[in-house]
Amino acid sequence: MKIAIVTGASSGLGSEFVRQIRKQEKLDEIWVVARRKDRLTALEKELQTHLRIITGDLTKAETLHEIEAMLWKEKPDVRILINAAGYGKIGSWRDIKRVDVDGMIDLNCKAAVAMTQISLPFMKRGARILQICSTAAFQPFQYLSVYAATKAFLYRYSRALRVELYGTGIRVTAVCPYWIKDTEFIGRAKKSSDSSYIHSFPLASRQKNVARHALLDAKLGLAVSTPGIVCTLHRAAAKIVPADLMMGAWALIRRI
Repeated sequence: MKIAIVTGASSGLGSEFVRQIRKQEKLDEIWVVARRKDRLTALEKELQTHLRIITGDLTKAETLHEIEAMLWKEKPDVRILINAAGYGKIGSWRDIKRVDVDGMIDLNCKAAVAMTQISLPFMKRGARILQICSTAAFQPFQYLSVYAATKAFLYRYSRALRVELYGTGIRVTAVCPYWIKDTEFIGRAKKSSDSSYIHSFPLASRQKNVARHALLDAKLGLAVSTPGIVCTLHRAAAKIVPADLMMGAWALIRRI
């Protein structure tokens, strides 16, 4: 049985990946993972196709154990793994609750690594892993400090894992988009005690374009996908401009 696994599939980029995978790939099932069962059921109804709905919080050990047990029981051929579950918070260290600090680290880092670890034994040559990082992975970001750090972790992990998997035919792509305007991410990120440090989100992308670009880059075997002009330029700039200067530029941009 050939399957794809998509985490964070109840909304935003995760659900868009499910839509596009269904159109592009010949799979027996798509396993969708998220906390909100009603959203996953609605997505299944929208697509008029069977989805394997797995409801749970990926920061909880029991959810990871459940998925791992399902994999070992059914031993599917995992052709695609997309770790799209994640969130961020805008604010200074005073403005973000400890529960959200821990939550970002647990979901953006620990859960993504755990899902990768439990899926890899069921992946063969030609399989693809898409780790949804962010353009925030390319430099430190004040007032997005924890979120950016978690994405830098996932980016570095993805790049190193890709090398470890050389010779297996399993490809890893770190997907690093800029802001995406038509997801819940920005609205949720602004729900802190003070999110006024970032005034606007100019030139933000759309989820359909990001998902399409990322899936194509993964098929091409690219190590990094920058699905848009802003994140592509940002990646190039971060390679040559010192981090302190990049943060200085961000101090100006976030006030626009």
